[in-house]
Amino acid sequence: MTTFATGSPGSSSGQDGLTRDALTVLQPGFTGTTAPDWLLRRLGEGLASVGLFGRNIVSPGQLAALTAQLRAEHEDVLVAIDEEGGDVTRLEVRTGSSFPGNHALGAVDDTDLTRQVAFALGRRLAQCGVNFNWAPSADVNANPSNPVIGVRSFGADPGLVARHTAAYVGGLQAAGVAACTKHFPGHGDTAVDSHLSLPRIDADRSLVDTRDLAPFRAAIAAGSRAMMSAHILVPVLDPDLPATLSRSVLTGLLRDELGYDGLIVTDGMEMRAISGTYGIEHGSVLALAAGADAICVGGGLADEETVLRLRDALVTAVRTGELAEERLADAANRVRALARWTREAVGGAEDVDGTSPEPLGRAGRAGGADGGIGLVAARRALTTTFREPYAPPTRPVYVAAFTPVANIAVGDETPWGVGAELARLLPGTETGTFAGDSAGASALAVAGTRRIVAVVRDEHRHPWMTAALDILLTTRPDTIVVEMGVPQSPPRAALHIATHGAARVCGRAAAEIIAGVRQSGDLVP
Repeated sequence: MTTFATGSPGSSSGQDGLTRDALTVLQPGFTGTTAPDWLLRRLGEGLASVGLFGRNIVSPGQLAALTAQLRAEHEDVLVAIDEEGGDVTRLEVRTGSSFPGNHALGAVDDTDLTRQVAFALGRRLAQCGVNFNWAPSADVNANPSNPVIGVRSFGADPGLVARHTAAYVGGLQAAGVAACTKHFPGHGDTAVDSHLSLPRIDADRSLVDTRDLAPFRAAIAAGSRAMMSAHILVPVLDPDLPATLSRSVLTGLLRDELGYDGLIVTDGMEMRAISGTYGIEHGSVLALAAGADAICVGGGLADEETVLRLRDALVTAVRTGELAEERLADAANRVRALARWTREAVGGAEDVDGTSPEPLGRAGRAGGADGGIGLVAARRALTTTFREPYAPPTRPVYVAAFTPVANIAVGDETPWGVGAELARLLPGTETGTFAGDSAGASALAVAGTRRIVAVVRDEHRHPWMTAALDILLTTRPDTIVVEMGVPQSPPRAALHIATHGAARVCGRAAAEIIAGVRQSGDLVP
């Protein structure tokens, strides 16, 4: 493919506005904890957004230095991140999140609490120089077998999801961070992960309207500055093209029918739902033509070659008539407008909890060891049941973590469970990880005479987990069960705790109940 001239602004070779616009609509990633030279050069040439992932972050101070490095090249750069809290965290990818995720907040169903959690998370992002968050997930988790949404959703009830989506958007943007509500028109009723293949939702239009679109209407009313498209096929909306590539969905439905005027961002274009069907170059052209304004890429493809390939594909598409130049220019202007909003919003960020903004060091502990809003929310989200009066263990226990394969959105880098917190409260506690048909028998053999705490994640989706729990509960009836996914299976242990998510604070809240250091107000005989 031809590579077009990209001299820096003001250079003798010049740079045409078309090429600059093509760079402006890209949201690429990179590797490393400092910005590579190629990225800094492209920021000088018109690139206006950068996406950050767990691989780019080691500490708040390092992240603040990185974002300052980016802004030295482009003052109005959008620094984006996929920080949902809960299971999907990039800020705390190596430790687990200080904030519970959406499902825990939906379980509490206190919109003021959701707004406060979103504000605290947004404040932490803003203090590190991040001004654009690919969150919240507004998907209604209508399919219990959904392999990629699950606890990332506020729940299965459209009204609940709608009100908490609006609260989350309000809290995040009050902190000066643009919200990007996702995954339009709704990824909840799928049994396929769009990272791996193209999901299809066969629902009639009235169901799509009342169920899937309700939270996005609420997000629009709340002023969400951006929306992220889903790589899903919804035949009632477009029988041929996935939402990300569909003019009927992005322009006809989102822009014209729902009246949305903010930024439309694609989900990651390297996901197999797009890359495996249309390819990232052609897919990016189709997405822009359909009405998208920004092309997200960088989770898997994070190099200069990818940026140049996409830039040149967009320029070529304009020059051959496949993409209208006015459409590309409009998209680039929307990116720039959002960048201007973030600069103004940081200075005018409000406090939603009646307190003054926390300095970075204190915010780094919010929801963690000092009992901040994240831990408060995680504690309130617990649902605990028991079959008989519960006597907390006085000696070390054995934690058997029954671990499924993590989906790509969550990743396998982030620790989860209750083992670390129980070891702090009951020194000597050990944890083992088990999976597959032999998981139950293996856990019994290793645990010996120690009391067992079995930790599962979406037991209802994994028959081997159910079989493992059957073995433990039959052989060792005093086994404690902690469900850290969507609690669909009925409680059947001496003590059963549903945390509604696997964030670090969810594990701590559960460990407190197990060890008896905190009494649950939610115990149900």
